Amino acid sequence: MLTIGIIREGKNPPDHRVVLSPAQCKYLMDTCPVKIKVQPSKNRCFSDAEYEKVGVSLSTDVSDCDLLIGIKEVPVEDLIEEKRYMFFSHTIKKQASNKKLLQAICRKNIELIDFELITDDNNQRLIAFGDFAGMVGAHNALFTWGRRTKQFSLPRMYQLEDYQEAVDTYRYIQWPPVKIVLTGTGRVGQGAASVLMDMGIRKTDAATFLSQSFDEPVFVQLKGEDYLLRKDGTKFNREHFHRFPSEYIANFTPFIERADIFINGIYWNFEAPVFFTREEMMKDSFRIKVIADLTCDIAPVSSVPSTLRASSIEEPIYSYIPETNGESYPTDEKGVDVMAIDNLPNELPRDASVAFGKKFILGVLPDLLAGNTSKIAKATIVRKGALMPSFSYLEDYIKD
Repeated sequence: MLTIGIIREGKNPPDHRVVLSPAQCKYLMDTCPVKIKVQPSKNRCFSDAEYEKVGVSLSTDVSDCDLLIGIKEVPVEDLIEEKRYMFFSHTIKKQASNKKLLQAICRKNIELIDFELITDDNNQRLIAFGDFAGMVGAHNALFTWGRRTKQFSLPRMYQLEDYQEAVDTYRYIQWPPVKIVLTGTGRVGQGAASVLMDMGIRKTDAATFLSQSFDEPVFVQLKGEDYLLRKDGTKFNREHFHRFPSEYIANFTPFIERADIFINGIYWNFEAPVFFTREEMMKDSFRIKVIADLTCDIAPVSSVPSTLRASSIEEPIYSYIPETNGESYPTDEKGVDVMAIDNLPNELPRDASVAFGKKFILGVLPDLLAGNTSKIAKATIVRKGALMPSFSYLEDYIKD
């Protein structure tokens, strides 16, 4: 019997998502050798009463559980010594903000399994919120344009009951003839594209996007070959790019001179080329007025120079002023509006949680029940307080 503890989200600002919904907990307890306990939470998208109603035990003390699961980084003071945790740690890129977290995990002899690292045999991620990040990000990109131009008014996702209500809202909006460039073809990019199409915005190809004018809103979803060039002049190769990103340059200038909105939905490697520079943003030919940076890497280590910081669900927008490399109030005419929320799926927490729970049940739980499978081993960053060999490169990161 595996005892799973669903921990409350302690990071600030609070995250409303959860790994398993009440219905999913009941299903697992009825059909699998699993017992589930839930820490009470006032911020979770499903109420404590909803869990109790299906027979899930509520308890502040989850120290007797075999596995503790959550979504965001666990505050250091909440970590329980010598326990097994599974959550998104955001440490594998040596993120400065989570250095103390990984240090504490090692110090407290904790085992850390990171959701981000759970992959199939083709190294494709099995569990993520990327599609919902893309969906909310695309919605917010248009929200930002409407707020800047006052051409239409769009409610925020978190103000709606679910995504279907958003779709119902789109039907009554007269979209202006904006040109949108979207990058990324993974979960984030596909999620963003699906929302743009639900809005009724026509998808076009790169050549048409660059060569024609439109009296309707359009978007283009770029693949690597649409804007990346090999330095040696040979043909773009996707596999080669992922292995050797530093051997490419970006040819994104034609798009920044023709697009109104840029939705950045790629997974960016710091060795890969940037889309454009601050100097390019200062030119009169730079047309983009809204950047929805779903990647949300913070400058200067970022694919765009304008993401000075993450924004929040409460305050989603700031203006970037290229001349000063600083920020200003939203809609400042001297700047470019930036939407860089780093927890976008939290605006659709119930939908996102249910979808995530399905992936957990199908793609992760069988391996947890089977023991230490290779899938779980590959996703384990720390075991018994020590970095696993695949993550030895983090040794210098966790040194004081």
